[in-house]
Amino acid sequence: MSRKTGLIALFTADVLSVLGDRVSMVAIPWLVLTTTGSPAKMGLVAGAEMLPYVVSGVLAAPLADRFGLRRTSIVTDLGSALAMAVIVLSPGSSFVGLCLLVAVAGALRGCGDRVKHVMLKPMADAAGVKMIRVTSSYEGFTRTATLIGAPLGGLLISWIGPNKAITVDAISFLVCAALIATLVRLPPAAATDEPAPEREPYFRALRGGFAYIRKDQLLLGMIVMIFFLNVFNQASTAVFVPLWVEQVLKSPAALGLLFGGFAAGALLGNVIFTVLGPRLPQYGSFVIGAAVGGAPRLFTLGLSHHLWLVVTVSFCCGVANAAVNPVMGVTLYERVPAALQTRVFGVTGAIAFIGIPIGGVLAGWGVAVFGLRPAVVASGVILLLVTLVPVYRLWRRPVELAHYKAPTPEEAA
Repeated sequence: MSRKTGLIALFTADVLSVLGDRVSMVAIPWLVLTTTGSPAKMGLVAGAEMLPYVVSGVLAAPLADRFGLRRTSIVTDLGSALAMAVIVLSPGSSFVGLCLLVAVAGALRGCGDRVKHVMLKPMADAAGVKMIRVTSSYEGFTRTATLIGAPLGGLLISWIGPNKAITVDAISFLVCAALIATLVRLPPAAATDEPAPEREPYFRALRGGFAYIRKDQLLLGMIVMIFFLNVFNQASTAVFVPLWVEQVLKSPAALGLLFGGFAAGALLGNVIFTVLGPRLPQYGSFVIGAAVGGAPRLFTLGLSHHLWLVVTVSFCCGVANAAVNPVMGVTLYERVPAALQTRVFGVTGAIAFIGIPIGGVLAGWGVAVFGLRPAVVASGVILLLVTLVPVYRLWRRPVELAHYKAPTPEEAA
């Protein structure tokens, strides 16, 4: 078997998992709406999936290290498929029972996604592929899967109904498990292939992820930046853009154009960065991408009435923003020891994700208190100040990722 075959299989399984997630995120709430008629219960079932997804990425990490990452990936994919199958086969179950099944599936997916990410580096090293290309390609494919997943879920609901759409999701997880089981073999040098011989106490292992992030100043600064970007991106997506369209343009048709402009820019940026990323300074790409990809979009939205100007700026912001996540990903792989990656990845994912619900709440509150334009402009100012801090440091003293020494596991303990 070619060394690259395993990497491609793992990559495919990871992206297919993302695609299945997006289909179920549309199909399951729709099933709840058609069976209960309650929009409130739609929101509850969505939360029942996402909260365990985030929490399990942190809490299950030490257990995944003990069990072995490849085994964990296979078991969680099979468990996710089983949970989806039970939902399909028990259409008359109570709403509480449905929420429990969705929560189980979310928890399994959260753990499964983390271990797949950790396995990427040893597989890429064995295949001789640079990690910056892997993380850039992964960002592009997962972003595409995210864009395709929701419309695909809607089409499947229209064509075959929500139950069969959930069945498609279950099948996708069976395919993921089969790909990992048959084609993915971690190289012997990868410490994450088998369970660790020494069983570190659970809570000590859990603390290890948080301790490492706290000690690594560069990594901590980058994940805090991702947190703020998620806060204001979600504020824009969930509140600012829909309200701007409703108040300024009076046409919901513009929503697709605005969101599509940013997404198209991000996809183009991913292609460009996949090609050029290995030759660009990583920390500089991260800093400039965050600065250019965030605040200008908010300022244009808050100060302009012209649709095409906002779409153009959003497109350019998407191109710039495409460098942020790949550099964050390769930084994690390069700086975090293999023995700690599952735990650290879970912690960083939770910190980044928590900015999403915060962004929606703060944006809604800001618009209610100050009005749309003041809230959007104020958000742009805050994000600009946050993103300019590392730009100033980079200008005063050029910094590369290797400038800050990553702490050893002993130092982080």
